[in-house]
Amino acid sequence: MTSFPLPRSGEPAPRRRFNIEKWGWIYMRGSGVVLVVLIFGHLFVNLFAGDGVQAIDWAFVAGKWANPFWIVWDLLLLWLALIHGANGMRTIINDYATPGLRRVFLILLAAATIVLLILGTLVLTTFDPCLDPDTAATLGTVCK
Repeated sequence: MTSFPLPRSGEPAPRRRFNIEKWGWIYMRGSGVVLVVLIFGHLFVNLFAGDGVQAIDWAFVAGKWANPFWIVWDLLLLWLALIHGANGMRTIINDYATPGLRRVFLILLAAATIVLLILGTLVLTTFDPCLDPDTAATLGTVCK
């Protein structure tokens, strides 16, 4: 039986309160499962249901985002996918970047992720297809 030597001080090593690698690993697995459902649902509704890809235009998106269900669906898709991708990039940066560049890359990655999350969330939550009177005439049922 193999035994490991005790630490020199004889005291157990201090435990860290928050292990970012562990929670990053758990997030990747959990968000990956949810993303599969969200992505295939998105693809089914946009490509297979109705008239297919030919029907995707301004009116299709406006009609879809008139329903709060689809706004929440797309927000979840945006947030989970973007954070999932950023966490993957964080792992790659930690594995391959030199210590001097690692901090710069991680700051740039965090800044890009935050900006994209804010802009995407603003688009999804403030989208109003009825601002232009010409558009309102073509959308009919969405603009009242």
